[in-house]
Amino acid sequence: SERLFVEMADVMAAEGWRDAGYEFICIDDCWMAPTRDECGRLRADPKRFPSGIRKLADYVHSKGLKLGIYSDVGNKTCAGFPGSYDHYDLDAQTFASWGVDLLKFDGCNSGSLELLAEGRHMSVALNKTGRSIVYSCEWPFYLRPVQQPNYTEIKQYCNHWRNFYDVYDSWNSIKSILDWTALHQDSIVKIAGPGGWNDPDMALVIGNFGLSWDQEVTQMAMWAIMAAPLFMSNDLRRISPEAKWLLQNKEVIAINQDPLGKQGYRITKDKGFELWERPLSGGAYAVAVLNQKEIGGPQNFTFSLTFLGNGLACNPACCIRQVLPAGRNWGVYTWVSSLSVEVNPTGTVLLKV
Repeated sequence: SERLFVEMADVMAAEGWRDAGYEFICIDDCWMAPTRDECGRLRADPKRFPSGIRKLADYVHSKGLKLGIYSDVGNKTCAGFPGSYDHYDLDAQTFASWGVDLLKFDGCNSGSLELLAEGRHMSVALNKTGRSIVYSCEWPFYLRPVQQPNYTEIKQYCNHWRNFYDVYDSWNSIKSILDWTALHQDSIVKIAGPGGWNDPDMALVIGNFGLSWDQEVTQMAMWAIMAAPLFMSNDLRRISPEAKWLLQNKEVIAINQDPLGKQGYRITKDKGFELWERPLSGGAYAVAVLNQKEIGGPQNFTFSLTFLGNGLACNPACCIRQVLPAGRNWGVYTWVSSLSVEVNPTGTVLLKV
């Protein structure tokens, strides 16, 4: 409802979320009336959004934030509301006239690869409006069961694109996203960069109920390594101080938003541990040590620093700082040093080298 988004915008502005860099507040499916108006335009559900989307966008903008909205490439959205098929230009103009800043464009009810590729038309239509609107596509996710997505083409049209199933508030869901990403890293990592990003299903479920503290740390650390868009799916009015600290952690956000824009990747998997790295600007690296084991206590993972950055990350020496689960300096190491990292089950230690 309109009230929910107004309250969330108030919290984002008042409690440091906007200042930490979270600037979009996004409406997902089900915001629409069941039919278009007499001119064929989409309209908001009159009961739940009585003031209309333009009014809501104005309010969100008054808080220094941006508004995102949802539509679908097919005849109907995933929840059965009017889709954008055959109305791409009209819908793009409507969203622009309302002051929308981001469009999530879903792929339900598309039926064919040809129809799925109509996502290109919405991209062109958004650009024609002259308004700067972030374009978030679901295209590759729906394409994958049938054929390998052409990420070079997709990046020409989309600002970020969905690669995997809906995230759920559970460790199994987070784990399956990380497994899928590592399995497909050879085809997806190289395309990511400024202007276009892989979206492993964007939502951070930190601050809900399904993840332990260590698992919340893992999601935040790994989304930063993957250069994934950071969109929270939670109730900011009822979030714990710990979850708020994690989601607003400036060092992690700086890694996620690093201007070099390179996506990280898994280097090795060994006895239930995974070692990931992400090249950062200024010759630095973000390094994540993930303990995939789900039983037992904290365990140590030891590796040589020559592993990192093809041997260049710590050559001839480097300074290491732990960012998560808590920030502290580890000091200076030489190229031939080994590092021993203690990690809790399902937890991650995030380092900056």
